Amino acid sequence: MTHYVKQDSFAVTLTWLVGAALICAAAGPARATVYTLATPDDAVVGEDQTVQTVYEDTLYDLARKFSLGSEEVIRVNPGVDPWIPGADKTVIIPGRHILPPGPREGIVVNLPEHRLYYFPKLQRGQPRQVITYPVSIGKMDWHTPIGVTHVIGKEKNPVWFPPESVRKEHAAAGDPLPARVPSGPDNPLGLFAMRLAAGNGTYMIHGTNNPIAVGLAVTHGCIRMYPEDVAQLFPMVPVGMPVRIINQPVKVAWIDGELLLEAHPPVDAEGQSFEPNVDQFADLLRAAVGEDTVAIHWDYAREVLQKADGVLATVGLEADMSALNTDPAPVAAPVPVAAPVPDPDPPK
Repeated sequence: MTHYVKQDSFAVTLTWLVGAALICAAAGPARATVYTLATPDDAVVGEDQTVQTVYEDTLYDLARKFSLGSEEVIRVNPGVDPWIPGADKTVIIPGRHILPPGPREGIVVNLPEHRLYYFPKLQRGQPRQVITYPVSIGKMDWHTPIGVTHVIGKEKNPVWFPPESVRKEHAAAGDPLPARVPSGPDNPLGLFAMRLAAGNGTYMIHGTNNPIAVGLAVTHGCIRMYPEDVAQLFPMVPVGMPVRIINQPVKVAWIDGELLLEAHPPVDAEGQSFEPNVDQFADLLRAAVGEDTVAIHWDYAREVLQKADGVLATVGLEADMSALNTDPAPVAAPVPVAAPVPDPDPPK
């Protein structure tokens, strides 16, 4: 998906990577990711918008600026070069999200959308809030576990002790790792790490020294966040907080009688995205709708499922239950009809 200027010089390519990383590092979120729910049953947060690029923009720094993963932005702007979009290009920023199903407590990570949702503890007399961040998840045979776990420890300026399997992988690629990586710019854990009970404590939610990759399946099973995002989340999360990791590529919500659909590329057991099977996606949609009586525009729904770009779409309407009323309607009294009046001058 990444494009570079067509030159053979490795130095030029490296310059682009470093330059883009510096741009991303300088960019902060354009808005808070804290959403207040008007009612406890609210199901959708955020908004979609468009922005006009300036010459210095890349889709990677725009993604970070708007608290999105890089693939979220690249996927919905297929005609735009992610590295050199150029000035005055209209870029879609997909900021609306359907909240994940299940209990609204603690941390919820939905693997297919590469997104973390944090539900702060409800305060008496205060409305429910949710904070959401893009994340990276596991790749290849380093799969992020699915299920309910919890935070068992927190570390500032963590030291990384690469597992032997990771050291062997890097050594085979000609990039040997030391047994101990101190805190600093070379530490892939960033400045904050929260250790999970899953995998006997081997899995963590942590920062990164490579923010461009946030939103991709590039980790060794851990959940990786932008540096500014993990710095915000870290002090709010106590040891013992539940963390629920789910695999939900299709989400639905009812808004004013309309059925909204949000679809993301499904992920396999190793965390890798793959092309959706529309028939299987349609089954997931039916299961998500459940027993609700709904008129679904299936041609359009299948199109949305096939694209799986994460953009919310209205694919159905709540059925009119009054039309199903079996009570007999009252019979109106007959209206008398006057007899026809003869034409006094019939045509000859």
